[in-house]
Amino acid sequence: MGATEPVESNTYLKHYQHENNHVTGDSPETMTAIYQEQINLVIVQRSLPDVIANYCQALVENKSHFNLRSVVNPKTAVESLKFSLPDLEGQPEFVEDLALLLDMYSCLFELDEVGLRLQVLDRAMCPRFHIDKLGCRLVSTYQGQGTEWLSNDDVDRSKLGPGNMGLSDDVSGLYSQMADIQQVNKGDIVLLKGEGWYGNEGLGAVHRSPAVKQGEKRVVLTLDFA
Repeated sequence: MGATEPVESNTYLKHYQHENNHVTGDSPETMTAIYQEQINLVIVQRSLPDVIANYCQALVENKSHFNLRSVVNPKTAVESLKFSLPDLEGQPEFVEDLALLLDMYSCLFELDEVGLRLQVLDRAMCPRFHIDKLGCRLVSTYQGQGTEWLSNDDVDRSKLGPGNMGLSDDVSGLYSQMADIQQVNKGDIVLLKGEGWYGNEGLGAVHRSPAVKQGEKRVVLTLDFA
């Protein structure tokens, strides 16, 4: 993994919007923008088919504390995930979608294995804005509210971690107003460049898990370098 910028074709340029430190698009090609030095967050917008949304709802109803952690070979992902996921209506389609994201992520970073975590959540796992110390994580929320994040222009990084002096994010001065908080949609694919990316020290994507209302659940996928 490095900081080399990809060659951008005219087709690629039609499919994304480049703003400050982040890129938003509707094509998988958008993901290659993460290699641009100034980019630390990439969003690929997409809608989930009803069959996948229905599977996730069934997963929540039948396995309310489901938590799968696995190191997956993308070439054999379909077979391994079939045995790891509950056999509910829509499972084949859900497995195919997970395998697609695994393939995209592994191809982007030339990985033979990928660390996968799929969880049903009833609370925010990381409720404070923070940066990751790893290279680059993929997050996709299949059910519930998506990841919240702050643009580089809207965040005072000195207020992260101990710099908040024990104050909550909304009063610490980390950001100026609630309108600064941006959020991805359900189904979107998000790449979060961390502090572990070469040359990105001090510039990791600032993000957090959204609050989960009582009685609601989220189904969240994360992919990492194995």
